[in-house]
Amino acid sequence: MKTGIHNTSEIGRLKKVMLHRPGMELENLMPEYLERLLFDDIPYLREAQREHDAFAECLRGQGVEVVYLTDLVVNSLTSGEVRNDLIRQFLEESGVQDARTREILTDFLGRMPDREMVSTMMAGVRKDQLRIQSGRLGDHLSAVEDGYPFAIDPMPNLYFTRDPFATIGTGVSIHKMHTATRNRETLFGKFIFEHNPEYMHAPRWYDRGEASSLEGGDILVLSPEVLAVGISQRTREDSIDTLAEAVLNGPTGFQKVLAFNIPKTRSFMHLDTVFTMVDRDKFTVHPNILSSITVFVMELDENRKMKIRQEDGRLEDILKEHLHLDKVTLIPCGQGSEIDAAREQWSDGSNTLAIGPGEVVVYSRNYVTNRSLEEAGIRIHTIPSAELSRGRGGPRCMSMPLWRETP
Repeated sequence: MKTGIHNTSEIGRLKKVMLHRPGMELENLMPEYLERLLFDDIPYLREAQREHDAFAECLRGQGVEVVYLTDLVVNSLTSGEVRNDLIRQFLEESGVQDARTREILTDFLGRMPDREMVSTMMAGVRKDQLRIQSGRLGDHLSAVEDGYPFAIDPMPNLYFTRDPFATIGTGVSIHKMHTATRNRETLFGKFIFEHNPEYMHAPRWYDRGEASSLEGGDILVLSPEVLAVGISQRTREDSIDTLAEAVLNGPTGFQKVLAFNIPKTRSFMHLDTVFTMVDRDKFTVHPNILSSITVFVMELDENRKMKIRQEDGRLEDILKEHLHLDKVTLIPCGQGSEIDAAREQWSDGSNTLAIGPGEVVVYSRNYVTNRSLEEAGIRIHTIPSAELSRGRGGPRCMSMPLWRETP
């Protein structure tokens, strides 16, 4: 069993990973509120869980220790004081303004055993769950007249564990998410890294209290010396400044941060939808960025002051230069076909999870891209994804490495 954090490469042999098995938060999705909750569709929970269990078993079959977000949070509730603090902060960040409603919710959650309480926070709370707790007519009437069915919104994006925090070296960045809907997810990370005995001493490179947004899908650990971060729709340049200062000045071994300027659109939501690393010199890639891309190289000078220079060119050449490679193979999603690439990019064909050099987990539905990976000498492990893919995230999105071997 690996303890603590170690992550210095996208392709180091994966030994321990955090997942979140989809729960009742998916059952609380409604067509009227999908946009509010950042979803395009409603996955069928039972099938999504079956697919997610297949993902976990695939990883275990390759020697990966799988731990779950809920367990890590529960193990962080080391005292009644910590537990009450989680309830208090959770209700504050859920936007519960009414004092009476907060009182009811505090009592509602406080009566539950730890695991049930954490699962309920994740699932959201329907107003009809609270009505049965109250003996006051006004509470029943306000729940009916308001029209909105939730006292607390669900967190359906939780099974994409890559985003709320990121492991970098032996430390962690806990993120301020781009949207209020997802920012509540990072509260669980805060409690894990402040109170879970196994992780509470990890160095902190970024904190969720910062002013601008940073999301884990924009962070790629390309090597023990090079960190890549996407300037994206969901990660701002100010956040990258803060992260780069902390990482490059910390005892991490990282020498430079590559800030990739990517299109600010939903189809390029994060850097890991643009490219992912599958081997030392092989990368999956969104076909629309094969021509040219801009990267800002961030390094410290001899006085430990940040210096930045801009480079424009082909992704292939930029990766060769900074990773000291003789050649780089880019594997376009959908084999470059306009139609196949669009379809498989929609279901995250380039969002692969490397479990070792040249070995990845992929969605079975992206068969055109998967064929390209195999032709490039990559060993693939396919998992079912009819329901999981409806959330618009792939195997990398669904996993947070806690321990990788140095390749």
